[in-house]
Amino acid sequence: MEAESVQSITPLIQAADQWGEVALLLPLLVALEAVLSADNAIALAAISRRLHDPARQRQALNLGLLLALLFRLALIVAARWVLDFWPLELAASAYLLWLCGRHLLGADDEPAGGGRQDAGPGDPAIATAPAHGHGAGMGAVIATLAFTDLAFSLDSVAAAVAVTDRLALVMAGGVIGVIALRLTAELFIRWLEVFRNLETAGYLAVGLVGLRLLLRLILPSVVIPEWALLLSVAALFLWGFSERLLPPAQDEGGAS
Repeated sequence: MEAESVQSITPLIQAADQWGEVALLLPLLVALEAVLSADNAIALAAISRRLHDPARQRQALNLGLLLALLFRLALIVAARWVLDFWPLELAASAYLLWLCGRHLLGADDEPAGGGRQDAGPGDPAIATAPAHGHGAGMGAVIATLAFTDLAFSLDSVAAAVAVTDRLALVMAGGVIGVIALRLTAELFIRWLEVFRNLETAGYLAVGLVGLRLLLRLILPSVVIPEWALLLSVAALFLWGFSERLLPPAQDEGGAS
């Protein structure tokens, strides 16, 4: 009877162990996603801010991150094959480095309509500039948001898969991570209007992730510790939050 009793409760013990593992690993995966997605969030905020209108920014974030979630889940399912596919890592690295370089070279300063930022209401440049419609502008921003998150996901998915091989658990962490990313990106949109160096700090962090992916391809024997990357990103964000933009009235008063 004792042996039979033990056998009858064995499934319950195994189930308890599984739920205990979920309770332990899921918060860890979510925290891992949050830490690795801080620079992702600021990049997505800067990309969506090109639309200028807050309602369109929110719409672009919702649609872009919904598409990004589908990409991320597909990446998790195919992680065993995709994470070892070096052309994808090379493309992601090149894309992130391109985003960083584009910002540092000032290409992001030009409005999407092609006009000058300092153009006044009567400036003829406005009359000749393409309109900011819901079509190409919105579609381009949504696609850029989705592909930017996909490039970042290579790093976070690789880290999550290293923690556990349970597919459902990694997917749950990815879903929660995207939801947190959506909320954080909208917060960063407001902060970008307040802190002078925050956008540049975010893009420099994007460049660091791109360099890390490239280094992992070129010199796989050289392993950069996670703490070194996190400290570098933290230092960039401290610099990004170090200087506030002056209100327009104060700025004009100081100039005069």
